[in-house]
Formats: sequence, C-alpha cells, structure tokens
Amino acid sequence: MSRIFIDSDACPVKDEVYRVAGRYSVSVFVVSNRMIAVPDSPLVERVVVAAGPDVADDWIAEHVVDQDIVITADIPLAARCVEKGAHVLEPKGRLLDGDAIGMALAMRNLMTDLRSAGVMTSGGAAFGKADRSRFLSQLDTLVVKARRPRVRPVVPRGE
Repeated sequence: MSRIFIDSDACPVKDEVYRVAGRYSVSVFVVSNRMIAVPDSPLVERVVVAAGPDVADDWIAEHVVDQDIVITADIPLAARCVEKGAHVLEPKGRLLDGDAIGMALAMRNLMTDLRSAGVMTSGGAAFGKADRSRFLSQLDTLVVKARRPRVRPVVPRGE
C-alpha cells in the first residue's frame, strides 16, 4: 500500500493531501523539524526531526519506497525519491518523474549559479487557485495509479 510523505516546510497543500488521503485511506507522514498541527486521524502521523539543514529531507529519503508519493518543492529531495521509485508531486501540481527530474535539477543548478554570480532572478509566480486545483487533480491521479499493482514485463528465459 502506498503512503504519502509531505515535506511540510512551507507546504501550502497539506489540507488537500489530508482530504485525498482520507478518501482513499492512505497513510500520510507530515515531516518537519518543528511541531506543526495535523488532523487527529489514524491515517496522519506527525514526524518531528532534529533541526538542521536537510534533516527532514534525509528522513523522507530514507523511509520512502517504490510507489510511495512525496509532496515537495525541494528538487534534490525529489531526485532522491524518484531514484527509489516514488512518485513526486510539487505543491503547484507539477509531477517530477524520471523524465522531468533531470531538467528540474539542471534548472535549479543554473538559477543557483546565476544568483551566486550576482544576477537578479525572479522568484516563481505566486501560489494560486489554479495551482491548488492542478495539485488536487494530479494527487488524485497519483493515488489511484500508485494503488494499482505494477505490471513487470515478462522476459522469456534465454533472451
């Protein structure tokens, strides 16, 4: 059974995750380095990790397995989770899969290099209703997909 992990630092879609998880009876781990409010539900578990850079990310990457779903805007964390076979969804609804993660990492690194060189870069667009709607649609689709058994190709012996 797939689970959902939320990298909860500044995650604007936690309530949406709780609703979808309740609809499908999927466990949710809300991971942060500080105490945050979570619903009183047997499906939702708060995980508070030690303070420090990437401690929450490390916890998620260590516990996620194939077919789990990770909600994060953190591209390096997303890459680590995709490597383990997890589905990764950004809060704005963009799916970061094996095809998209390479480009996302390259763009992140380029923007980091530009900023360190003193080039002014814009932040992203503000989070809006369309983002929330796109996220909900993608999450619902991912939960349904992750609940289906994976079909592995049959390779005849001797080939």
